[in-house]
Amino acid sequence: MARSETATRFAVAAVGIPIAVGAMYVGGWVLAALLALCAVLAARELFRMAELKRAFALAPVGLGGVALIIAVAAIDPSAGVDTPLIDGAIVLVLLATLTAAIWMRGVAGEPLLSAAVTFFGAVYPALLAFALFLRHLPGVESALHGTAILLFPVVLTWLSDTFAYFAGRAWGKRKLIPKVSPGKTVAGALGAVIGTPLVAVGYAILLARFPVYRMGIAEAVVFGILVSVAAQVGDLAESLLKRDVGVKDSGRLLPGHGGALDRFDSLFFTLPLGYFFFRLVVGP
Repeated sequence: MARSETATRFAVAAVGIPIAVGAMYVGGWVLAALLALCAVLAARELFRMAELKRAFALAPVGLGGVALIIAVAAIDPSAGVDTPLIDGAIVLVLLATLTAAIWMRGVAGEPLLSAAVTFFGAVYPALLAFALFLRHLPGVESALHGTAILLFPVVLTWLSDTFAYFAGRAWGKRKLIPKVSPGKTVAGALGAVIGTPLVAVGYAILLARFPVYRMGIAEAVVFGILVSVAAQVGDLAESLLKRDVGVKDSGRLLPGHGGALDRFDSLFFTLPLGYFFFRLVVGP
């Protein structure tokens, strides 16, 4: 990586990280607004990528749909997936997509393809709503506690990618799935799976200062492994979509970082994983 690109990446991170952490701490509608913005940008990039395959989304419906799903999630985030509002929003987006296809595409406008891309583009980026659910888990005692829980899978996701990068550079010879992501190696993947659980144990020890949602060492190891695997699958999934349309980056939103999809591809997988792990395994 060139020095100028590295400097640009650090500059973007220096601005973006405080904003993201601040929104996490405040939570509620502030966090929801940031998540909705990121999700809408990701959906927009996805629709533009789909156009390269002659798949034209119903963009107003898709972009409005992803914002709606996250807005509905912010109404009662502590309820998480237990609220019927989320199901209602997803059904509404589906029905709106099919209804819009009647007038915006017609029989000759490949309505099936347009509707499929639109619905996928609305629901996939809306998985960022799980950040709200993590931040406002039932029983969370303070803003600091909720932020610490939300940052757990986020930090592990970032470190998993870091471990994979350095392990791949040091020992990577055999490619993991070269047709999907030529830069990823078996050594990098193993390095991430080995290194991430070690950090998870340390983070779990820090999280133990709070009275609820404490994670034991064994749980932390399992969580670290799962997050690393999910993060890598999320990255590969987006790489698959990019290879299909023949682009290197999903967009040019962030200098040195690519587009919104490039930045959040792993979180689409690890945030839901983190939520269900805390709800079903750790518990309050």
